[in-house]
Amino acid sequence: MEPIIARAERVFLSNFEPKAWFERAIFYSWYCSVRDCAFCYMSSLPAREFARRSPASILAELLLCRLLGWRIGFISGGIGAFKHEEFFDLLKKMHSVAGEKLWLNVGFLDKNTLKMYQPYVKGVVASIECINPELHARVCPSKPTQPYEQMLSSAIELNLKTAITIIIGLGETKRDYPKLKRFLQKYRVSKIHFYCLNPQKGTAYENQKPPSPEEQAWWIAKTRIDFPSIDIQGGIWLDKVGRVGLLLKAGANSISKFPAIRYFGSPEARAIEQQAKSVGREFIGTLTKPPKVDVKRLLAGLEFESELKARIAAKLEKYLRKIKAKGF
Repeated sequence: MEPIIARAERVFLSNFEPKAWFERAIFYSWYCSVRDCAFCYMSSLPAREFARRSPASILAELLLCRLLGWRIGFISGGIGAFKHEEFFDLLKKMHSVAGEKLWLNVGFLDKNTLKMYQPYVKGVVASIECINPELHARVCPSKPTQPYEQMLSSAIELNLKTAITIIIGLGETKRDYPKLKRFLQKYRVSKIHFYCLNPQKGTAYENQKPPSPEEQAWWIAKTRIDFPSIDIQGGIWLDKVGRVGLLLKAGANSISKFPAIRYFGSPEARAIEQQAKSVGREFIGTLTKPPKVDVKRLLAGLEFESELKARIAAKLEKYLRKIKAKGF
């Protein structure tokens, strides 16, 4: 294992500065119209009425990310949670708050929709999850890859960036890597999220053993070596913080999936920062130091109606109190 990790680290350092950071996905709902992906906790839940977050809560979380130096991995939520017009209005507001174009991971988007979103979006993320077609048909029976592949092709035609998500531990083996390599080449993928299976109670993977740190690192290292300039994100969870250093050495640019607000300032949060430092990476942003901020002044520059600003301020203050109150 060591030779491939060492080689991947050399490739990384030849193409990037020795830095690392935390990326947070912003979710706008806990509803999904698909609900039968075998690994997903939503597949174990009863049908609910969209379960959407308020715009104020979403926008406040975006502001919190900016204050803490967290990058936005992508905007996501359950497929079908918003009507098109509602989501487009929310997207424009999120773009305004983030101060940059965003990655979208919201299911299939046709070319006309991509054109409409283009002023606010840097690229689209296809939730491929597993690259082996036979396995994919079993794991995600109602989420075939073909529409996503069509979306990626449309994104390329519009000069938008393309990204995918892969979950290690669903049943693929190293023999499947060539399929992934061909997919990345075909769709000019510039960013890939390698998640580690986190078995969810009530799902088909409830009793599945998660992949080892070495297994997750192998996929990252192989991808880094074959695609030197690709942006790689290593997804972990609270109980997998110990693998952060290895994933970074294998060539990951950043870390995600850590419940950073709930465990802000915790020993696990400190361990992430320390592991980055231990492998020679400067950690950008913070998982441990609450920011000092004048919320009223921060919101003054946003061109929203006063009522929405007030709701955002209340939500942001709540977030700030939450992370400052952590007694770890």
